Amino acid sequence: MIRQARWSILALLMMLAVSPTLNAQDTRSEAMNKPADKPTQPKTVIGEGGELHQQATGDLPVLTTQQGMSVADDQNSLKAGERGGTLIEDTHLREKLFHFDHERIPERVVHARGFGAHGYFETTKAIPELTSADIFQRVGEKTPVFVRFSTVAGNKGSPDLARDVRGFATKFYTKTGNWDLVGNNIPVFFIQDAIKFPDLIHAAKDEPDRGFPQAQTAHDNFWDFISLTPESMHMVMWIMSDRTIPRSFRFMEGFGVHSFRFINEEGKSHYVKFHWKPKQGLQSVVWDEAVKINGADPDYHRRDLWNSIEKGDFPEWELGVQVFDDAFADKFPFDILDATKLIPEEEVPVQIIGRMVLDRNVENFFAETEQVAFCTQNIVPGFDFTNDPLLQARNFSYLDTQLKRLGSPNFTHIPINAAKALVSNFQQDGHMAIHNPKGRVNYEPNSWGTGPRESAEKGFKSFPEKVEGTKQRTRSKKFADHYSQARQFYISQTNVEQQHIADALVFELSKVQKADIRNRMVAHLMNIDEALSQKVADGLGLQKMPEALKPARETITDLKPSPALSILKNGPESFKGRVVGALCSDGVDAELLKGVAQSLKDAGATMKIVAPKIGGVKGSDGTLYKVDEKIDGGPSVLFDAIVVLTTTDGAKNLMSNPAARSFIADAANHHKFIGYLESSTPLIEQNVDTQKASPQLIKISNAGDVNTFLEKCSQIRHWENLE
Repeated sequence: MIRQARWSILALLMMLAVSPTLNAQDTRSEAMNKPADKPTQPKTVIGEGGELHQQATGDLPVLTTQQGMSVADDQNSLKAGERGGTLIEDTHLREKLFHFDHERIPERVVHARGFGAHGYFETTKAIPELTSADIFQRVGEKTPVFVRFSTVAGNKGSPDLARDVRGFATKFYTKTGNWDLVGNNIPVFFIQDAIKFPDLIHAAKDEPDRGFPQAQTAHDNFWDFISLTPESMHMVMWIMSDRTIPRSFRFMEGFGVHSFRFINEEGKSHYVKFHWKPKQGLQSVVWDEAVKINGADPDYHRRDLWNSIEKGDFPEWELGVQVFDDAFADKFPFDILDATKLIPEEEVPVQIIGRMVLDRNVENFFAETEQVAFCTQNIVPGFDFTNDPLLQARNFSYLDTQLKRLGSPNFTHIPINAAKALVSNFQQDGHMAIHNPKGRVNYEPNSWGTGPRESAEKGFKSFPEKVEGTKQRTRSKKFADHYSQARQFYISQTNVEQQHIADALVFELSKVQKADIRNRMVAHLMNIDEALSQKVADGLGLQKMPEALKPARETITDLKPSPALSILKNGPESFKGRVVGALCSDGVDAELLKGVAQSLKDAGATMKIVAPKIGGVKGSDGTLYKVDEKIDGGPSVLFDAIVVLTTTDGAKNLMSNPAARSFIADAANHHKFIGYLESSTPLIEQNVDTQKASPQLIKISNAGDVNTFLEKCSQIRHWENLE
């Protein structure tokens, strides 16, 4: 009893000893999070680069580092001059990124949901005049690659068809080391300086108090941040477009986003931007399809890539480059170091220099897709970086992230990350070390005559760019135009695509509860396109149009439309790689069924049979044909077009089947082409406005009609009635 009392007193004394620290932390937390009776509005000023600065006033606490040092500028990283490189002495940037990189374990902080495949890159045009990179010296040279596609905002369990940016990261295992081209399916980004990246992702991710919404940006935090970040307006046009709901990884573009440098053998530099162009054209889904696909098959993109490789329909992209010099950079109205801007292909054409084919699926998802580590810093001789402030910080952040996520600096020993070139250095030990120096020598220089040495001839050389300027937190004044290219993107879209952008904005902003955030976004849109802002305002039911926000720099209104920015203007030339859903009933015409399947196969497409029962469908020849999807598990949103191959009795039976009715109605509403038999007419007429959808309907009676159906399908959808 006495012993227990002593322990109780000791425990109480220990609690009292630590309580001041705990109380101090609690007080600090309460001060940060306690809602004010009347919220203090921060003083907002505009910097020279057009960025917004919110200054602490009234009861608002001053922003500090983890060590309590007050922060003067949370918008710009420290640079050597206005357009100079980011300085590693920026302790605020380093601490902010370091903490952000270590927030999650073991899942990636961003790009958590990914899917990868192996393949090869083949050089189709040698460019020694532009770069000494070994990979581009010989036509026909094949280099192994691994590609990981991903969504950004959702966790590993989120669905594939979330409206989101898609990561498009490629690891080239070149003869001179690994080159990682870490990009997205969109050529621009939300922010200009990486010091804002943690804020962007915090705002876009699920709200911290409730853990939702997951894998979508339709909530107050995201749009609050965006509406206070004018530099994001160009990216807003892209993420609200159909680019963020692609039909497949196989049918989307990829971009390196940043401006890099090519360095040739003589040391001459050219700027370069990288583009991946899908050989099968661009294609997206409509929003209603995306919602329904997520319900029917949340692994839709993963399954599509896996199946296409398994059946030998290997996805293929061409690698193109936009190459330009300082003279072009100086006359370009925007700063080529600004990641929120692009260079229109009409001004600097994309030259194709190679092709990439993905021809092998992974053998173990964790070992390869999950453990692959991409770093923007991974380049090889013949390349170099620019002073893009977003890129320079990524080079620091990515390596730090991989160290945390994979647990050791030896993550390069993992087979998927290991270079296929000879690796020779004195780095040793550490957690999970697989390779270590042999013998007594683990340093250089040494006089033992063993171990690797540097090579002035073969080694990587940085471009000797002249760097000067005062240390300062600032941005180039050319970064300050936030609306011109956003407007150019919007006017480059077809009427259909413009309507989809307006619809997406209305949907997302309708989920925002605070009216002032909605109003602020509409005020931004007025600087992009008045008709768009009016559509969004009408869709939201705004009672009064807000005044347009004053731009930091005057918007350039005479930029010409760029057809390359439209999906519909860059669609496929054939139906290759697509999938048709064939709704069948017992008694289906066997010859016609086999004929349609063969015609699709000849065109490089696939047919999947959909029927009331998964056990099979009996053909007119008595054969039991394999069914790929039961009707209520295989909706038409999973297919690029449909054919309805039922008997008269089969059509009559399906008319009372809700799933069959939705199968046909959705295909019509999503503007897909529908082939059907005379015997299926009652089912069609029950679920389709045949007059309105007439161009989408192709009656099939013979082989010629099948060919007509395929010709129509190469258009993917019939949009004309909406133009």
